[in-house]
Amino acid sequence: MKTYNKLMLYFWLLMAVFVLVVVTYMGLVEGFRKWSFYYVFAGIALFMFVVKRWMIKRMEKHVKFLEEQEALKK
Repeated sequence: MKTYNKLMLYFWLLMAVFVLVVVTYMGLVEGFRKWSFYYVFAGIALFMFVVKRWMIKRMEKHVKFLEEQEALKK
C-alpha cells in the first residue's frame, strides 16, 4: 500500500505539471482566451497532490499512534 500511495502522489504532481505545460503551450499557439479555463484542471491536480501528501502523513501518524497504544497494552 505504501508503494501505491507514493505512486499516486507523484502521479498527481506529474499530471499537474503536464496539464500546466500543455495548456500554456496551447494558449500560446491558439490564444489564452480559448485555453485559460483549462488551468482549473492543473489546479485540481495540484490540489489532489497536496491532499494526498497530507493524508499520507496523517495516516503514518495514526499508525504510529496505534502501535504505541498496542505497546502500552502489553
